[in-house]
Amino acid sequence: MIKIDTNSLIREIEDYVKENMDITRDPTDEEIEELITKTVFEKSKKYYMNISEKQNVIKTVFNSLRRLDILQPLLDDKSITEIMVNGSDNIFIERKGQITKIDQKFESTTKLENIIQTIVSKVNRTINESSPIVDARLADGSRIHVVLPPIALNGPILTIRKFPDKPLTIEELINLGSLTKEAADFIEKLVTAKYNIFISGGTGSGKTTFLNTLSNFISKDERIITIEDSAELKIVNVPNLVRLETRDANTQGKGKVEISNLIKASLRMRPDRIIVGEVRGKEAIDMLQAMNTGHDGSLSTGHANSTKDMLSRIETMVLSGAELPLNAIRQQIASAINIIIHLGRLRDKSRRVLEISEILGFYNGEIKLNSLFNFVEQGETEDKKIVGSLQKTKNKLQNTRKLEMAGFKLSEDGVICEQ
Repeated sequence: MIKIDTNSLIREIEDYVKENMDITRDPTDEEIEELITKTVFEKSKKYYMNISEKQNVIKTVFNSLRRLDILQPLLDDKSITEIMVNGSDNIFIERKGQITKIDQKFESTTKLENIIQTIVSKVNRTINESSPIVDARLADGSRIHVVLPPIALNGPILTIRKFPDKPLTIEELINLGSLTKEAADFIEKLVTAKYNIFISGGTGSGKTTFLNTLSNFISKDERIITIEDSAELKIVNVPNLVRLETRDANTQGKGKVEISNLIKASLRMRPDRIIVGEVRGKEAIDMLQAMNTGHDGSLSTGHANSTKDMLSRIETMVLSGAELPLNAIRQQIASAINIIIHLGRLRDKSRRVLEISEILGFYNGEIKLNSLFNFVEQGETEDKKIVGSLQKTKNKLQNTRKLEMAGFKLSEDGVICEQ
């Protein structure tokens, strides 16, 4: 028997399977896998392969023909949280907060481009040279961002943000040290009492994960509308759930549906709460107006470096879509949002809740914040892990009306308890 290069054998089997597939119909995965397996065992009569090598070849060829080629094992690996493809021969992964380059590469730029087209077409998105940037998602909810040449100078750029199959519970976040039990109980009462909450943080700080966790506190008898650019949220405990997703324009430039359109549409769907996955632009004014028109308990997220910076960002986003006086915008923000929870990624790569602040209102031209919890760093371990926790400040929650309406009260030491 001849010992053959595995990569050459894989290409040979791929070509054979493509030639022998019944192209008059769409074969099932089982039929394709059966044909690959049969071909591999036929080749093994000529080329020496042990059982492990046969299984590897079958899986590799199947992933190439029916899945996402060399990306599929990376997507299946639960320990990998991010996949970064910089052209066909530079692939990086993030695992436990550390970024490393892997040895695999695509056989060609064309192969990578075909995989990208497969991904975006399944969610009714279009990407080409005239429209070279797109956000999309995989069937498991993983977030996809693509940039093609000529915008990307080193080939097609594909970034995949993976999310856990099962959303993290608040108990798991407490065990991970992201927040304390005291803060978690406090937040749970705020969500139950229908405070409008905005989650801020930088890239990779865990905003979507945290938003999913907060959704576990929503009563099962409520009607929830989620609005996203690319559907990522996994709300599992609310049966009366409507999920809305934006749509790009077609090749004729028609049919575009933006977040602002979906927010307006959601108001006619009798929602108890509206959850906007992430506010990035002019839709901010629609979100604020929705929160101000009786849809208490609404949730959203946005990019910012602090709670105060988030307020400035919302002002800028509103101004990008509406010519309103700054004082009017600030009054809208102060009236709409009750609580801002700021997340961060520390230097040891851990994700923590860094601050919980209450918006007190609009006074003398400024939005006033009341800091309720702050992250306090206490040192480092020998392996450079940060020691610290989210600690309650001496300030008490001032706006207690919603708490009282929900059957809660604030104790003298600022703890929320049942009446």
